[in-house]
Amino acid sequence: MSLGVGIVGCGMIANFHAKAIADAGNAHLVGCFNRSTDKANAFASEHGGKVYETLEEMISDPDVHALSICTPSGAHLDPAVAGAQAGKHILIEKPLEITTERCDAIINACREAGVQLAVTFQSRFHESSRLMKRAIDGGRFGKVTMGDAYVKWYRSQEYYDSGAWRGTWALDGGGALMNQAIHSVDLLLWLMGPVSEISAMTGTMTHERIEVEDVAVATLRFESGALGVIEATTTAYPGALKRIEISGSHGTAILEEEDLKAWQFAEEDSEDQEIRETMEGRTKTGGGAGDPAAIGHHGHTMVFEDFAGAILDGRSPSVDGAEGRRSVEVIQAIYESAKTGNVVRL
Repeated sequence: MSLGVGIVGCGMIANFHAKAIADAGNAHLVGCFNRSTDKANAFASEHGGKVYETLEEMISDPDVHALSICTPSGAHLDPAVAGAQAGKHILIEKPLEITTERCDAIINACREAGVQLAVTFQSRFHESSRLMKRAIDGGRFGKVTMGDAYVKWYRSQEYYDSGAWRGTWALDGGGALMNQAIHSVDLLLWLMGPVSEISAMTGTMTHERIEVEDVAVATLRFESGALGVIEATTTAYPGALKRIEISGSHGTAILEEEDLKAWQFAEEDSEDQEIRETMEGRTKTGGGAGDPAAIGHHGHTMVFEDFAGAILDGRSPSVDGAEGRRSVEVIQAIYESAKTGNVVRL
């Protein structure tokens, strides 16, 4: 069986979803819906499938088993809830939504309808990320003392001016953190575990006509006792690949996009040298650092294959609603700390 998917929203990211669906072995694109019929028609001309004139038409089609939500971040809630109530499984482009309350509304709607919910955090599926997770869970770092995420990207003023929703609290939900760095926030939480305390500062330094931050720095205390830093910006020309650094009493690993830049442990095992040799040079694109379109869709393909597999096999997706909510909670706490000047405890 192949999962029939309808795409809601036909912006830039929807193109990556369509390419991923085409490459996934267990899913196929049925059609698309967008408030602009012209955009929907152009999208269908490129990727195939039918054009639905309304969301209601799409979710009433029995050939559509699942929705891929690619609308602006603050417009995920309504199509996700409507789709769930119509019995459609839901995959949502990051973030799940822009507040934990809106995330919870989606999670609850999917739970009540008995449908699966997944969030697109493709970095978790990269082999390098999984190697780091396995090493942490296997105790190879000894006592993990630090976990850091650095997202020093660049976005032009034209990028923010290209869409009225960009840089707004209502639809973007935030700036460099909620839109750009959330993949790294999610990955850091997956690797390091829950956060207990956050202290942060944010600012809007180089961009005009936006409500949200283009620079953010947060210090974290994880429930494990480890400390960490999240740095995020869209002001760092020309943009650098995102980095995750994990340090402990017996090891250090540095992940730069899909490349492992460091992989050193006090006790070497038989795979370490091969990992160092084969996990370098795996990043084939700009990773979105300076150009949001300069990403590959192979990670999205793995997300769709996992999502469709979960539905067909009757299991939960790897990144379900609860997992997708965690990064939103932490980013909200960063914003609260930056606004109040207080340490926020989760």
